[in-house]
Amino acid sequence: MKKIYSKDGTAIAFDQSGEGPAVILVGGAFQHRAIDPKTAKLAALLAQHFTVFHYDRRGRGDSGDTLPYAIEREIEDLEALLNEAGGSACVFGMSSGAVLTLHAAARGLNIKKMALYEAPFNSGDDDARQAAENYTKQLTALLAEGRRGDAAALAMTTFGAPAQAVAGMRQMPFWPTFEAVAPTLAYDSAIMGDSSIPTTLITSIPVPTLVMDGGASPAFMHNAAEAVAHSLPNAQRCTLAGQTHDVDPDVLAPVLAEFFAG
Repeated sequence: MKKIYSKDGTAIAFDQSGEGPAVILVGGAFQHRAIDPKTAKLAALLAQHFTVFHYDRRGRGDSGDTLPYAIEREIEDLEALLNEAGGSACVFGMSSGAVLTLHAAARGLNIKKMALYEAPFNSGDDDARQAAENYTKQLTALLAEGRRGDAAALAMTTFGAPAQAVAGMRQMPFWPTFEAVAPTLAYDSAIMGDSSIPTTLITSIPVPTLVMDGGASPAFMHNAAEAVAHSLPNAQRCTLAGQTHDVDPDVLAPVLAEFFAG
């Protein structure tokens, strides 16, 4: 493990592996190095061709945190990693991490190429915006009351996990790791906003981009990927057959390697 310091002094922990052009992995909600074996495996696979930076977003794992939170602080964290990587890198963003990557690219960070997997944007209609607003209100209230377990469960069930499965998870020894990271769900909520696609932001991004979804994911994920790719000036589309939001690193890694090396 290594650490760098962001502009506000927050320590950002990361693992560095492999040799070659730099690739930075940006995780989604809950993801960090201690509880994310799939991204660790993805890093190992990509490290056969690239220098890979797998980091804990602020407030997670071994990284620090500095309040109050702002999306700009997370962009500065990524900028610090880009500087550590030599000033520029390719970036892979997963789920809400894909949205953070879009914000960073729009701000003008030196991203050579970016690959995005299932940025969880909704349709943008009134019902979808209201659902996003209700989720944010419930999450904020639970976190304010210190009910981290309930906040983690709310996030999981809101975004598709069966309630019965989540209830079972709460009885498992690993559940405290999800509770520990629950406050950062508010950070992902801030990044997502009302969960509609920020078209004006996206159309300003010239970075070559690969926009991906899973063939077995819900229709809204496919629709979101289509809309994001359509809005970006320099985008390619790819659907990974048989994959869901919980994408298999063995399927994902070759696609990323081909795109980043091209």
